[in-house]
Amino acid sequence: MRIGIPKEVKVREGRVALIPSAASELVRHGHEVFIQSTAGVASGYPDEDYQSAGAQIAPDAAALYGGVQMVLKVKEPVASEYPLLRKDHILFSYLHLAALPKLAQTLKEKGLTAVAFETVEANGKLPLLAPMSYIAGRLSVHIGTTLLHGHAGGRGVMLGGLPSTERGHVVILGAGVAGGNAAAVAAALGAQVTVLAPYREELERMHALGPNVTALPSHARQIHEAVLSADLLIGAVLIPGAKAPKLVTADMVRQMKPGSVIIDISVDQGGCIETIRPTDYDHPTYIEHGVLHFGVTNMPGAVPRTASQALSTVLTPYALRLATEGGLKDPAIAKGINVAGGKFVHPAVAAALSG
Repeated sequence: MRIGIPKEVKVREGRVALIPSAASELVRHGHEVFIQSTAGVASGYPDEDYQSAGAQIAPDAAALYGGVQMVLKVKEPVASEYPLLRKDHILFSYLHLAALPKLAQTLKEKGLTAVAFETVEANGKLPLLAPMSYIAGRLSVHIGTTLLHGHAGGRGVMLGGLPSTERGHVVILGAGVAGGNAAAVAAALGAQVTVLAPYREELERMHALGPNVTALPSHARQIHEAVLSADLLIGAVLIPGAKAPKLVTADMVRQMKPGSVIIDISVDQGGCIETIRPTDYDHPTYIEHGVLHFGVTNMPGAVPRTASQALSTVLTPYALRLATEGGLKDPAIAKGINVAGGKFVHPAVAAALSG
C-alpha cells in the first residue's frame, strides 16, 4: 500500500505520525511510505532520516495526498486539507468527530473511510489514545502549576505549599489514563488532590497514590463542593466516540475562587466543563467569571519529540494491520471506523451527530 504522512498544520502542532524507525518497518513489510517534506523536523527528525529509512519525500501536501491510498496523520484534518481528501482514501488519525460536526459531514460527503485513533479498541482498552492521554494528564499539572503563578493571572498559589502555608488544591474529574496521570503528578508535587470518578476500582487506585489524595465517587453534589474549593480544576472525562458530559456548570465556575485555573483535557470531545471552549497554543487561555481557562485541543503537541515517539510505538502495528488486505475487518480497527461509505458507522459518533 502507498502510505502518506503529511505535515501537521494545526497551530504549533509539531508531532509526526511515524518517526523514521517506524516508517522503516512499513517499508520492510513491502509498503511504500511517503512523507511530506519537513513533517518530522519539529520532532527532531529531518527529511534525511526518513530517506535513510526508505521513505520517499513529497514536496508538498498536494503531492503527498495525491499519490497515496492511506493518509496517516496525528490530528484531524482542518479546512485547508479538506480539498486534498478523496473517496478512495483511508484516513487514519485522531478525529474527535462528535465535537466537530463540520469535519464529520465533510468526511461523510467525501465517501472515504475514516478510522479514528481514539476509538480503536482492543481488550476493552484504547491503545492509540492512551499514550497521548498519559502525556496530556501530566502536562495538565505542569501547565496548571505555571498558570497559577500571579504573573500568569493565577491565584499566586504554589501547589505543594510550605510547612507554614496551605497546600494548593487540585480537583480532577476522571481517573482514567489522563486523570490518573494528572493525579500522580499533582500528588508528587505535594498538592492536596481530590479525584472524582464513577468506579470503585478507580477510586482505590487513586487513593493508593498517597495520603494527600482523596478519591470520591463522582456524584453531582460532591463534584460541586470540590469545584468550589479548587485552585486547579482538571477535566479528564472520556466516553469513547461520544461528546463529553457536562459535569461542571457555568454557575459552578462563577462560584470558584478568582484566579483559579481550569484545564479541560476532554475539550477535544466537547469538554466536561460548560465554560470551556477550544483554544490553541498561540492563544491558549481566556478568563471567564474570573477563572483562567485553558482549552488547547492538542496539548501533547507541546512536547512533539516525546509525543511522536510514544505515538509511533503504539501506532506502527496498527498501521501495518490496516495496510494489509482485509485490514479494515481487523476487530480492533473495525471498532475504530467512524465513517465509511458515506455514513457514520461508529454508534457513539452517529448518536452524537444525529441531532
